[in-house]
Amino acid sequence: MAFGVIHHFPGGTKENYEASIAAVHPSDGSLPEGQVFHAAGPVPGGWTIMAVHDSKESWEHFRDTILMPRMEQGIDGGFPTPPEQTEIDLYKVIS
Repeated sequence: MAFGVIHHFPGGTKENYEASIAAVHPSDGSLPEGQVFHAAGPVPGGWTIMAVHDSKESWEHFRDTILMPRMEQGIDGGFPTPPEQTEIDLYKVIS
């Protein structure tokens, strides 16, 4: 079952996003393994990222082996605070 994650970074900027995504996504511009959709943009009060993975397990693998370790190391110019997170067991994904 597809699994969605929404991250809102209060006070986040495009520059924070660009630095962070460069640190956690493949350098060729593709998506991480298991991720099938990625969108991001400014919202009132910060920056929001929406991602869809092919399963909750692929999200957890990305989170635990790539995202969190790199964020814990610190990303120069990245988001200064952890995100507000919403996880969704997706009923339907249309692409």
